[in-house]
Order: sequence, then structure tokens, then C-alpha cells
Amino acid sequence: MVLVHAHERVDDLQLDGLKVIQDPSGFCFGIDAVLLSNFIKLKAKDVAVEFGTGTGVIPILLSGKATFRKIMAFEVQSQMADMANRSVLLNNLQERIEIVNANLVDSLDYIGAGSVDVVFSNPPYMTGSGGLKNPSDLKAISRHEVLCTLEDIVDKASKLLKFRGNFYLIHRPSRLVDIFALARQYGLEPKVLRMIQPYAHKKPNICLIKCVKGGNSELTVLEPLVVYTPEGNFTDEIYDIYGMENITAFTKEEEGTR
Repeated sequence: MVLVHAHERVDDLQLDGLKVIQDPSGFCFGIDAVLLSNFIKLKAKDVAVEFGTGTGVIPILLSGKATFRKIMAFEVQSQMADMANRSVLLNNLQERIEIVNANLVDSLDYIGAGSVDVVFSNPPYMTGSGGLKNPSDLKAISRHEVLCTLEDIVDKASKLLKFRGNFYLIHRPSRLVDIFALARQYGLEPKVLRMIQPYAHKKPNICLIKCVKGGNSELTVLEPLVVYTPEGNFTDEIYDIYGMENITAFTKEEEGTR
């Protein structure tokens, strides 16, 4: 029996019976995690690494969508790592998913350089900890670059990946110049970009990026993904991505919360 604390809840992901444990007072996953899990492509023999797994929801979702050998998911916050590990056990995925309670900057202490097929991350979107009342707060660490930077993520992803390995990232469009500059600096060539718009008439607020280690210089820009219809309902593509009929648990407030 997997322990679920009184202050936690178990959310049904409505995908092959998969569930995730979350703390409503802490950082709960939103639509960006679901979009990234749909964007990532894995093969049967792939070994993947996630930086900043949080609740562990992306590896768990991937287990219901893709076949892969293993995902090692790093999470620096011990409380979050424990919760993610219990979610892995709850779904009997311990043979496929390993939660590592460590800072991603130390990831090379756990897995060899050039040995990984895929690295992915839904990282903190905001730079630094300036203005934070409590920089040790779970939400603060999840949303701000308190314990790692964007450069740390790109640097370590490049070091872990095999030649031609894939790096997937979801982030804010305002950081695109930084992302592309750092990616090229560390040998990761941006290959695919997709902007996410809340409404068709609104500017993008998040974006999906795929880079290839040692890839050729050619960027494919996909059609924007629109989340809501003019009436405020999810678009057909969002329903297809979720692959479920009832997605009312995922609200507008959870979108792009990092």
C-alpha cells in the first residue's frame, strides 16, 4: 500500500488508469506538463532523463503514451521527490521510472556522459529569486531559477546526450533568444518550434522546443497550438492531446503557471 498523506490528493490522469499524488498547497502540474509529454518522442530502447520532475507527472504520462527503456527523473526538492516516487510506486512503474532526489547540476554523478537518448525539462520560467518572500518555498523553487539556471539545464543536457540525441523543452517565448543562444553554445541545434496561444487572437505565452545534439542548422516552425475556443472551451486539438473526455480538472489558472 502506497502512503498518501492527509494533505495530499490522488488525481486520476484518465490514461490507462494512471494516477499522480499532488499537494494542493504546493506546486501542482498544469497544462504545460501535458503539452510537453505529448511533444516528446521516445523509442523502445531509449534511456531518457528529466530535469525537474516535480510531481513526476511527465514520466508517468509518457509511460501511458510511449515505450521506452527507462526514464531517470531528477528533482532537487526532497518533499517533491518523495511524492513523485510514491506516484511511481502507485502506478507500479519502478522498473521504468527512477526518481533521483538530486540537483540536475550533479546529474553526471548519476549517469554517464554521452549515454542518454533524450533529455527533457519543464523548468522554472522566471529568472533569479529577486523579490521572493520565501525562496525555499516549494512553489518558488518550481517557478524561479533559484537552485539551477537555464544555462545549467542546457549544459547538462548536452553533456548527457548521445550524438544526435534529442532535447525537449517548454518555456516562455520571452526566453527564446536565450534558449537558442545557449543551445548553440552547447552544441544543441534548435530543430522544431511550436508556439502555444491561449486564444487565436492572443499572443503566445508558452512554446515547445526540440533541439538535436550535433544537428544541422534548419528550424521547422509548426503551426501555433491554440488552447481555448472563443467561448472559453478547450479546442479539439487540446482534447486530442489529453486523450480524454473529462479534462475539467485542468483549469485556466493552471496553464503556464511556472
